[in-house]
Amino acid sequence: MVSKGLMASWAFIDFLLLGASGMSIALSIIWRAPSILMNMAISSEFLTAGMVLGIMLGVTFFVSLGAVVQRNHVTIGFVILNWFLIVDAIAVVVVGSMIWFFSLRQREEFQKKWTALPSQDRITLQDEFHCCGYFTAADAEIGGTFCQNSTFADSLSPNVTTNFCVTKITLFTDYTLENTFTTVRQPIYGYMAIVLSLLICSLCVIKKACIVPNLIVFFSQRQEEERFKRIDAKRGGRGFV
Repeated sequence: MVSKGLMASWAFIDFLLLGASGMSIALSIIWRAPSILMNMAISSEFLTAGMVLGIMLGVTFFVSLGAVVQRNHVTIGFVILNWFLIVDAIAVVVVGSMIWFFSLRQREEFQKKWTALPSQDRITLQDEFHCCGYFTAADAEIGGTFCQNSTFADSLSPNVTTNFCVTKITLFTDYTLENTFTTVRQPIYGYMAIVLSLLICSLCVIKKACIVPNLIVFFSQRQEEERFKRIDAKRGGRGFV
């Protein structure tokens, strides 16, 4: 029989799954707000992947509700839930790894994004970080309050990395990406702990729920065998047909 403690643990982890779903969906919406640096760090593809992952986790939560309302000896709902959890685990690994691999190539990837930015956005970043150009002054956007003219941009020493925007931009984006796939801001890899814990709890519920029906079948078979043995003994041990 399934204990109250096991079901309480299962319910707690199940609501953590709902929380992970809500967090993923909410941040995928919030981070779409216009922000030059945030839009560079978290692309629309990442936000869409986060939204899909959040919806998948939410669907799994509602599947779990259907599983838990079944009678104790009916475990097919938990079996279906476990298949959903396996799919969720795969999705968590794919989305988290996609962001992680991107973070390993930040300097080159953000150069492409820098080049694709409108001129005014590049000027805004240069004024904010007091830098000219991404890697060198050659790709600086002349204008604004800091890079006012090409003479000033060319005068910047190429040996001082803070003169150019790559270091300052990647400091922000690295912090954002690291928090996205590992730590508390949007712990995509952290969702794996919730998914696997719920999977293990569901397996425990299935095992416990199956013990009582199996015992009933076992004792019924034993009683049936004993009844036939008594009938056989009354017939002189000739066997019962």
